[in-house]
Amino acid sequence: VQLQASGGGLVQAGGSLRLSCLASGRTFSTNGWFRQAPGKEREFVAAMRVGTTRYADSVKGRFTISRDNAKNTVYLQMSSLKPEDTAVYYCAAGVSSLIWSRLDDKSLYEYWGQGTQVTVSS
Repeated sequence: VQLQASGGGLVQAGGSLRLSCLASGRTFSTNGWFRQAPGKEREFVAAMRVGTTRYADSVKGRFTISRDNAKNTVYLQMSSLKPEDTAVYYCAAGVSSLIWSRLDDKSLYEYWGQGTQVTVSS
């Protein structure tokens, strides 16, 4: 099983980026995005499972998580980007039922991608 994140880059404040996470080896019902800025802990950004999405307060209304089942790919559409969104973004996937009510708990995700850098300039 492998998760491969892509789509990061350098963008000006107010701009947009779309991150992709391709899963190979199996499909997952629960997918999430987390990010880690320098010197900070990895934090929850967004997650989804069947019929449910959840977002961190800091990205609500600006980021959208979605999935293309035919491509086994999860996306994170990021708009109105701010310098404080600068971080390495990681996609994750989980299979445990414990995750269903704790989508923001990174310890419950078993699979992680390698991370993609997002830099937002002011």
